[in-house]
Amino acid sequence: MMNVLGEILAFSLLAFWLMFFLLQWLAQAVGSWLGRRHAAQGSAPVEGVGVVVGGMLGLLAFVLALTLSFATTRFEERRQGTLMEANALGTAWLRAKAIGHPRGEELAKLFEEYTKLRAEFITAPADREVVRAINEKTSALQNRIWEHVTVIVREKPDPISSSLMAATNEVFDRSTAERLAFGQSMPPQMVWLLIGIAVLSIGALGYQLGMRGLSLPILSMLLIGMWTSVIVVILDLSAPRIGSLRSSAAVYYWTLDGFSPNPAPARR
Repeated sequence: MMNVLGEILAFSLLAFWLMFFLLQWLAQAVGSWLGRRHAAQGSAPVEGVGVVVGGMLGLLAFVLALTLSFATTRFEERRQGTLMEANALGTAWLRAKAIGHPRGEELAKLFEEYTKLRAEFITAPADREVVRAINEKTSALQNRIWEHVTVIVREKPDPISSSLMAATNEVFDRSTAERLAFGQSMPPQMVWLLIGIAVLSIGALGYQLGMRGLSLPILSMLLIGMWTSVIVVILDLSAPRIGSLRSSAAVYYWTLDGFSPNPAPARR
């Protein structure tokens, strides 16, 4: 089920919004029908319904706040990770240029190639094969970079080469951290909990309105639309490779522009 939900989100957020809106509208309609039926039969106490519905809506608000905080934190971690990795790459490139060793220029070129590859990783689609291929290229390029750094440190053991090694190690650590950040999304249990509580809450609200003989279609549609929009934004924020709210690779392109002797215009 989670794979199906992910495929729908990857296909179109608007399609998921419409499906989820219709699901909640159906739940509200069913709840309203049950409420009117039970009210006509006099088989359900009216007094306690509002208390239960209020509790369910309060729980929904709490879960919305919890998941929104989770999704925002994950999004910020990915954004900060790209910035720190790009800065680490710029530092490593500068030290490779200043090392004063024959391998320094080749190492700087490898860092430029590595920066382009990291930008591809950030902008890669939600395709496991594509991401896996990029990770394999990253590992192979890391080995080539480390071979050059190892030779430089052995042939020129001084504080400058040690700083180059430290900068290179920082670059590799940042890429590992980014891989972890982009591999994590909202747990499936939390997603289904949010969807389930939203559907049950709007159904219970419809039941309460039905028992009181109220319809309020416009206000119900507005409420369902707002809940649906908030939940879609939460799912969009939490998913690293689908949707419209994704981490930007602009910092890598800015870093690449800094490598060039004639920097190109900054990319948006």
